[in-house]
Amino acid sequence: QGQLVESGGGLVQPGGSLRLSCAASGSIFNINRMDWYRQGPGKERELVARITTGGSRNYADSVKGRFTISRDSAKNTVYLQMNSLKPEDTAVYYCNAFPLVQPWGQGTQVTVSS
Repeated sequence: QGQLVESGGGLVQPGGSLRLSCAASGSIFNINRMDWYRQGPGKERELVARITTGGSRNYADSVKGRFTISRDSAKNTVYLQMNSLKPEDTAVYYCNAFPLVQPWGQGTQVTVSS
C-alpha cells in the first residue's frame, strides 16, 4: 500500500455532499502540511484546499464556503467535506503533502451529475 490512499468518491447529484478521506503514513502526516488537489477532465491538476499541522486552512476561491478540510492526527488522515456540489466539481481528487510526496496516490473519482 502506498503512502497516500484516497477514498470516499462517488456519483452525487448537484447540491449533494461527499466526504473524502486520505490516509497518509505517519512519517508524512505528522510533519507536513496536507493538501487536496483535483484534476477535472481535460484540465490541469489544481490545489483545492490545504491544512497545516497547526490547523490553519486555505481554500481555492472556487470551493470557498462549500468545502472544509480537516485532519485527524490519531488516524493520520485528512478529510475533505464537500457540500453544495456542482457539476464543475467533477474531477479525480488527490491528496498530497507539502513538499510533495512521490508517488501520488491513485486518487478518488467524484462525479457530480443529475
